[in-house]
Amino acid sequence: MTLRVNDLKVYYQTLRGDVHALDGVTFDLADGEIMGLAGESGCGKTTLGKSLIRLDSRMRHIGGTIELDGKDVPIADEKAMVPLRYHEISLIPQYAMSALNPTRKIGRMINDLLRARGVRPADIADELKRRLELVGLDTDVLDRFPIELSGGMKQRVVMVMSTLLNPSLLIADEVTSALDVSTQRAVAESLVEFRDREYIKSMVFVTHDISLVYQMADTIMVMYAGHIVEKASASTIVNAPRHPYTQMLISALPEVGSTTEQGRLEGIPGTPPGLLNPPTGCRFKDRCPLAFAKCAERPPLVEIEPGHWAACWKTG
Repeated sequence: MTLRVNDLKVYYQTLRGDVHALDGVTFDLADGEIMGLAGESGCGKTTLGKSLIRLDSRMRHIGGTIELDGKDVPIADEKAMVPLRYHEISLIPQYAMSALNPTRKIGRMINDLLRARGVRPADIADELKRRLELVGLDTDVLDRFPIELSGGMKQRVVMVMSTLLNPSLLIADEVTSALDVSTQRAVAESLVEFRDREYIKSMVFVTHDISLVYQMADTIMVMYAGHIVEKASASTIVNAPRHPYTQMLISALPEVGSTTEQGRLEGIPGTPPGLLNPPTGCRFKDRCPLAFAKCAERPPLVEIEPGHWAACWKTG
């Protein structure tokens, strides 16, 4: 087991109080597994990804534990987390194309990163060249500034930088959201190949695009308002979801070739609850067509079938 997260609670500090962004999240990630992380904006996807590597100073670790390859990850200790970054856990951040320093050439940025992690650039120069070629980039990008690269090229550079030290866990946060469809596919295929070549052991792929993650992920975990509502194989989530929220999320996706005569897309009525003072019980209950009295209590995340977990009183 690469990753084990148990009852993780992470809040954001604001002037109005704590935002309960993650409120008791528990899941496992197996060796070699690519897990898609899906849900509406504000559900906690990016917060979960960042909390695994602790990259946001506003975050406050309230409780819960994280284990990576059998060792505790000290997410409550900023200083203790530094040696783990890039070596054990790495992140391709949201808006990664804007993460590159515009005043420095690509090669210098990579060398600075390696030295900061205690690695001599000359020791992995050949490996850097192989990985650039793997994602379809010539080595001449090392002598170019970010402004000289297209959006897709910058995204691939960040992918190479984030995985150059072979981290056990890679968190890819909305890495395809600003790319055209063909480039999205190329980036997704490169990430899968990184896993297949064992440059990384496992991956959490944060996305709004369920149709894309369905093609590349082994499993999909769906979040809503800081809670996990369902996790199963990608095919099960798309073809046989059990949680009402997942069902409504999937039904809102258009099918290739469908027309308006074949039925209009159905959205999810209402809006997610605020997490400054989140409601008790099931946080989806006010939007759920199946809600009943027992939903005033929070349903546990239980394994309803082998490899299929859901948090709903009606799925038990």
